[in-house]
Parts: sequence; structure tokens; C-alpha cells
Amino acid sequence: MDETTFSEPPRKRARISSLQDQPDPVTADNDPESPAWDQLQSPYHLTDYYTDQHNSPALAINSDPFQSPAASWTQDGFSQDPGYLASQEELRCILFSLANSTAPTRVSSPDTVGRFELAEKLPRSKTLQPERRGELLQSSLSSRRRIEYLKNYVAEVAPWLDMFDSQCTFRQQVPVLARSFPALSYAMLAISARQIERKNGVRNWFDSLELYQEAIRRLSPLLQLRDPKIVAACVLLCCLEMMSARAQDWRRHLEGCAALFDAFGIHGFSQGILQAVLWCYARMADLCGALISDGTQTTLLHPSKWLPEGYRTEDAHQLFQSVKSPDMHANYAVYLCVKATELVSDRTKFVELGEDNGCTPDRFRTRWLSLWNDLQCWFSERPSELLPVQTVNRKPFPHILFVHWAAISSNQLYHTACILLLKMMPKEIRLPRSPTLFPLWHARRICGISLANPHQGCLNNSIQPLWIAGQLFSHASEHEEIIRLIQSIEAETGWGTCWRIRDLEVAWG
Repeated sequence: MDETTFSEPPRKRARISSLQDQPDPVTADNDPESPAWDQLQSPYHLTDYYTDQHNSPALAINSDPFQSPAASWTQDGFSQDPGYLASQEELRCILFSLANSTAPTRVSSPDTVGRFELAEKLPRSKTLQPERRGELLQSSLSSRRRIEYLKNYVAEVAPWLDMFDSQCTFRQQVPVLARSFPALSYAMLAISARQIERKNGVRNWFDSLELYQEAIRRLSPLLQLRDPKIVAACVLLCCLEMMSARAQDWRRHLEGCAALFDAFGIHGFSQGILQAVLWCYARMADLCGALISDGTQTTLLHPSKWLPEGYRTEDAHQLFQSVKSPDMHANYAVYLCVKATELVSDRTKFVELGEDNGCTPDRFRTRWLSLWNDLQCWFSERPSELLPVQTVNRKPFPHILFVHWAAISSNQLYHTACILLLKMMPKEIRLPRSPTLFPLWHARRICGISLANPHQGCLNNSIQPLWIAGQLFSHASEHEEIIRLIQSIEAETGWGTCWRIRDLEVAWG
């Protein structure tokens, strides 16, 4: 929304550092087991972020949703802050240093040479010196704002991260681990603060920036450790970056985490917190980055790395099935969708770029048919938890309701992978006639699932499937429904989505 239409600019909320001299009004704030933990009132109200109620993004979504990634995702200035850019480079260096420290023979990423020097040359935060930042942050956040961010993390952010995890690792285990691991604690607070800022249109001053910087500062001395809590903190910071990054920059943000998973030997069957963190990264970041590339790239963490060492692609079906859990069956859908992006990317590079990657017509046909059969097996073998409880045929899209969190996004990813394959189905292949052979059948279900299931984590993960599905529709009523849906996702979650409306508008002509 154009800010010039308002008579007054939004009031600036004080930075954390400006509150350092305020007395701590509550003595129980540092104790999450205190009876006052859930009774504290926030020191600010979300409505205080606006001088006029119409500044709220939830009310502004109908004004000008057709914004480029640069306009939609960076309009609050966060990703252009010099301090953020410096810290981003520092985190990238830390991630590659961690990865290289676990594998001495591993070659560093080519563009990380001199990154530490570059990060030191970029401007730092103007308000705090590094040696005092942690002390002042701890002082100011020991009061009610810390509680507010923790509550928001548990209620709003953790469900995104735990969407395929019935154990609720990010909601239940990570906060406990964070109590004795400051880097993880600050990463939790940072992503929570960023979500509030994005959802409520906070501009100019960002608690999340200083919390992000402090989390990175706490990670710096830990370069030689192999601690799962480090990996969890890095993934949280990666997800924070995704909320404010331009689409074309996603892979740059993801490279460090991918290198870390590879070097630590973390895979989708690692058990415990490492397994949860891997699937969160794979689903929310790496797969989305591959889908954004529109067939030119697959994930940064190669699909073979998602399986335990010694297992091949041919073993994946049996491996996932052996776990016998709805969560892992949902993760299998993530894996199959990644395999679809890999196949599309390999074929595109072979045909259009002349890359000698072995994706010949015969080999492509074999891989296509094998992956298609795996997808249909996934669909037919869904456990009861991943089946819809109600399907209502409506126009323009059916409403398909699920009760299990993992069912929502995993079914969308199944339909997304099918569309990717059907768009480049080899002409020689003949399959029995079925609704599953029609891309529009899958596209309507992608939209219908998002319309009927308002879970925030699933809405975030539906952005790229909606883009892939949306391109197939031609009627104005379908376009309008998809636009409203994408607008509502950004207003509800704070996750930047409206740039995809511009892309769809171009695709629709």
C-alpha cells in the first residue's frame, strides 16, 4: 500500500536497546514455570503498530496486491538494512565453516572465500556494540516482551515447523533445549518477532533484527561443535530469512544449511531432533526453492542425501513404508515431489542446455514411469490419518477437509508432483484412463485443499503449489478465487505471497 495516502506516518516502536533503562516490572518473567507465565500482559498492543487501522496488512490486501518480490517482501526495509546484510553474510560464513570443520577434506563453497572479511567491512547495527548487545538484549527481554515472543512462537510459529511432526519437536522440545543454549533461544525469539512484524506491518525498527544478530553472535564461538541444537538454531534463522528474502535469492539463503546437513550426515531417518529439523528444512525451504526455479533446478540437498547412507532411490518406498507412521508417509510425499523436481530439472538441462547428465529419452521415460507409479502407490497407500474427512463439490474448486496437519500439505504435494510430471509426460507412455491423468483435476484439488484447511503452516507451504496449479486455469472466477486465497495467506501468516499474483497475472495474459 502506498504510504503517501495517509496523513501521518506509522509511529515507530522503540528498539530493544532503547528500553534498557526501564525497570523490570515482573520478577517471575525469567521463570517459564511461574504461575504468572501465561498471565502477563504484553507491554504493547498489536494495534499500536498503526496510526490508522487501515495500515494493517489484513485490511490492505485489496489495495495493490500485484507487487514484485522486491516490493512485496522488502517493503518494510528489513532485508535492506545494512546490519542485516552484514549479519546474513556472517551466518553464511558460520554455516560453511561448521560444515567444513566436520569434513576436513571438503572444499569450501567457491563464493565463501573472503566472506568473513566482507562481513566485517559491511556496516553493523548502529545502536549496540557487540560486547554489550547480549547484555542489553537479555536485560530488556527478561520482561514481558520475551514472554510475548515465546507465546507467539508456541502458538503461531512452531505449528509451521511441526506440521509433519506429531511429536511437536519445535513446539515442545526446542524451547526446553533453548533454556540452556542461548543461540537457539535467540533464534526462537527472532523468528517469532519477525512473524509478528510481518503480520502486523511493523516498519522502520525491528526487534527481530537485533535478536537475529545476537543469535548469530552466540553461534560464532561454536564452530567446532557437532551439537544438534546448533543445527536447529541455523534452520530457524534460515526460515526467518525466507520470510523476507526475494524469491530469486532463496537458494543463496539455503546453501549453508544444505552444506551443514551434508557434512553432519543428517538424513530423513536420523531420529530425534535432527530428523525433525531435516524434514522442516526440506519441506519449508529446499523444496520450495526448487519449485520456485520453475524446472531449472532441484533441491540443494540432493535427494540421495535424504536417505541413510547405502540406500538407493529404489529402496525409498520400502524404507518409508517400514516406519509405519502418518508423519513419515507425509514426508515421503515431500521426497517424491523433490524427485519430480529433480527429473524435470535433469530433462530440461539435457534438452535445452545440452548437459550430458544421462537423461536420454529412454532413461527419462523409465524414470518418469517409475516415479509416476511411486506417486500413485503413495496415494493408494495413504493411512487413514491422511485421508480427507469431507469433500464438498463446489465451484470453482472442491473443498477437501483434513483433520491431520500432515495430511493437508502432503496431499497438495502429491498433486503438485503429478502436475509436474504430466506437463512433460513422454508421448510413448500409455496409461489406463483415470482422473489422475488430467492436470486440471490435480490443480483444482490443490486450490480446494487450501480453501478448506486454514492451518497456517499448510498455508505457507501451499504458495508454490498454488502457483503451479493456478497457471492452468483460464476462467475469471477461478483467477479471482486464487487471488483472494493468496492475499489471505499473506494477511493471515505474515509470509510474503502476493508476488506470486503478479507471476500468475503474467501467465494468464
